[in-house]
Amino acid sequence: MSGIEKGSGMLHEFRTFILRGNVLDLAVGVILGAAFNGVVTAFTDGILMAAIAALFGEPNFDRIVVGLGDGELMVGHLLTALVNLLLVGGALFVIVKTINALRARDDREQREHPAERPAPSDEVLLLTEIRDLLRART
Repeated sequence: MSGIEKGSGMLHEFRTFILRGNVLDLAVGVILGAAFNGVVTAFTDGILMAAIAALFGEPNFDRIVVGLGDGELMVGHLLTALVNLLLVGGALFVIVKTINALRARDDREQREHPAERPAPSDEVLLLTEIRDLLRART
């Protein structure tokens, strides 16, 4: 096998690997996740953290420090991170609950009002008739 043929085989294998459904699904998931991250970040920073700033005077607690000997414990950084975790988690919870409710409603509607099947084409009717005639002969 020459080097060109080996390369072609490897190229074919790579193409098969890339076009596999799960690889494409993963790529789409990563891209959607990045876009969704922007929405969640905008919501937490623009709305929720702004509400915290309105209540406490600042959008974070980073200035809270506790003196310990000659050093300082940056307790505020931990508090800010915890509040961010709770806000992002809460926002995601509400979004997921809303999406699940919409899916459940759509599922209910589909069960209650199933889509009508289109009438079979003339070709399908003809083939069905031929099949039935062949069955009747045997």
